[in-house]
Amino acid sequence: MRSQRSRPRGRSRRFGKGVAAAAASLALFLTGCAGDSADGRQEIVVAIVSNPQMTDAISLQDRFKEEHPNIDVRFVSLPENEARAKITASVATGGGEFDVVMVSNYETPMWAENGWLTNLQDYAEGTQGYDPDDFIPNIREALSYEGDLYSVPFYGESSFLAYREDLFEEAGLTMPEKPTWDDIAGFAEKLHRPDDDFSGICLRGLAGWGEVMAPLSTMMNTYGGGWFDEDWNATLDSPEVEAAVTDYVDLVRNSGQPGAATSGYGDCLTRYSQGNAAMWYDATAMVSSVEDPASSLVVGKTGYAPAPVQETESAGWLYSWSLAIPSTSEEKDAAWDFVSWMTNKEYIELVGEEISWERVPPGSRLSTYEIPEYAEVAQAYAEPTLRAMAGASQDTSMAAPVPYPGLQFVGIPEFQDLGTRVAQQISAAIAGQKTVEEALEQSQRYAQTVAESYQSGES
Repeated sequence: MRSQRSRPRGRSRRFGKGVAAAAASLALFLTGCAGDSADGRQEIVVAIVSNPQMTDAISLQDRFKEEHPNIDVRFVSLPENEARAKITASVATGGGEFDVVMVSNYETPMWAENGWLTNLQDYAEGTQGYDPDDFIPNIREALSYEGDLYSVPFYGESSFLAYREDLFEEAGLTMPEKPTWDDIAGFAEKLHRPDDDFSGICLRGLAGWGEVMAPLSTMMNTYGGGWFDEDWNATLDSPEVEAAVTDYVDLVRNSGQPGAATSGYGDCLTRYSQGNAAMWYDATAMVSSVEDPASSLVVGKTGYAPAPVQETESAGWLYSWSLAIPSTSEEKDAAWDFVSWMTNKEYIELVGEEISWERVPPGSRLSTYEIPEYAEVAQAYAEPTLRAMAGASQDTSMAAPVPYPGLQFVGIPEFQDLGTRVAQQISAAIAGQKTVEEALEQSQRYAQTVAESYQSGES
């Protein structure tokens, strides 16, 4: 195992920067406090990301209501960047606006250590049929702190490359079993048809630590780069990082989608599923929409290849959108009723039967892949998904040891701010507003400021 510096204990000073201001803006989204009403009804407020699978959960609320008639659920559903900011502001300041929050394996261990989240282990083990041991092992581990679950997965993911098998065949192209980024650049150039609004590849360019920096960080890793070395020296100005960022920016500018600098996961999902891109490197969770006949025009036309590599054995990430209960919630039991409903085996069946099996949230439970109906529709992507998730580790995806946990993120509190600042530089390079060298020079200064506090032991 690669050595990893233990996470800083307590609340980092930088983690709180700007949080108070963001917390104040929550009033724009909330008109009251959750809690018990005079007639004994309970209301909980649930903050989630407005991705397709979460939208499905909202559409199925009548089923939750049937089982829990005394619990009213109020949703705050926001785009990814906004959701991260609002949820972080509320939880970090103890605001108490939310009873359930959508977080990930980035936030969960740190927030659990700070005492911001409710320990869910007893809830999970004490709920009949919930079976927390059914969660995919490395996802369960990533959402735990000191052996206990502090959030539970709604879906889990790694990353892989989706590509149009039919177009590759027409062009006489063959996708290698382990494609390199050089392979991908060549394919994208050959398949790019901008006059037809068709791009050779779709890649995120939208500023955000969870947007453009997710795929780009994995590319930095496989090129032999990273954010910091073992001694907490910032390395964003290294030749390896510069090569990765240059290739990413050149690829999306030369063969990517129009307006790439403002294009995130949602835009790429739409473009690829509507037949406007030949390839897309992103989260394995894309399959719920790409293979959905109700919304996609490329069902059955897509092949799935491992995340492109350069100097390493693999290059994927490991991530889970999960549900947690802030320690400030006054409705923890009602909140768990909702959390367990949205993350149990029966919910998987419900989505399959009520919406479609293609829309099932993937990558959370082993048992999902044993359901005959799901196994049938997931033939093309089930094995690539599980293989990508199982292979997502620093040992196989990084060329040198680093002092932090994480693949597409740096598991320290400061990364939300640092990652966003660096992402803004990268997006500016994609937009042609500055060179890659200029973007990385500024990014290095941001990263070194963070690094100095770790080198001095202040964090």
